[in-house]
Formats: sequence, C-alpha cells, structure tokens
Amino acid sequence: MKYNKCKVVFWIIVVIAVGIQFIPVNRTNPPVIGEIEAPEEIMAILHRSCFDCHSNETKWPWYSYVAPASWLVTKDVRDARSHINFSEWVNYNSKQQKHKQEECGEMVAIGEMPLWFYLPLHSEATLSKEEIELIVTWSGLKE
Repeated sequence: MKYNKCKVVFWIIVVIAVGIQFIPVNRTNPPVIGEIEAPEEIMAILHRSCFDCHSNETKWPWYSYVAPASWLVTKDVRDARSHINFSEWVNYNSKQQKHKQEECGEMVAIGEMPLWFYLPLHSEATLSKEEIELIVTWSGLKE
C-alpha cells in the first residue's frame, strides 16, 4: 500500500514538472536603442559583468529554458533592466544618467553587484579589486 502511494506521488510530481515547462516566459531581447558610452576598459567590464541582466543583449543560459528556474531568471532580468538598462541609456536624461552611473559605482563598491547568486554559474563576471576601483572612479564616486 505504501509503495502505491509513493508511486502515485512520484507520477504526480513528474506530471507537474513536465506541465510547468509549458508555462510561457518572456525571454526576449528588445532592440538596442542607444548604448551607454564609456571608456573602452569600462565597456569591457560592463559587457562581461553587467550586460546579461542590465541590457537588451542578454545571453539566455540553458537553465533559463527550464521551469521553475526560467521564471526566476526572467524576473531577475526584467527587474534589472527596470533599474538600469545600458541598451536604453539614451532614454535617460542627463540627470538620470549621472545618477545611474553613480548608483552603478555604489552597488559595485559595496559588493551588491554582480549578485552573489549569479557568480557561481558566471565566474567570468567576477570583478577584481582593480576593476571595482575603475568602475567606482568612472562612476564619479571617487576621483
């Protein structure tokens, strides 16, 4: 009797796991409207460590196609783009651009960016102390 209950529970879980794969998620990359302009060294860091979430040039990893991870990844990218989107930089006025640039430096300086849970699968996004200093200086927080 216990075996049959376990078997039923197992198959229910399998059906649910397969079924949730059909729930659509928005994994799109809208067109780049106008990218941020920064020194080449800064752009290289931004492209490597920030653009996957904070631009319209996201490289969607394999796990972004498997629910429920796909739900989390698309939500994180959507939230990140709403905070700062380097592909839509021209949509910000000069005051907003300055603020976002400073915010970028601040988040990097205090270790909030890149996010800790992003780094284990994207070790290339890890910032060295020198790169952190470059971003902080570029952001205008430090002369």
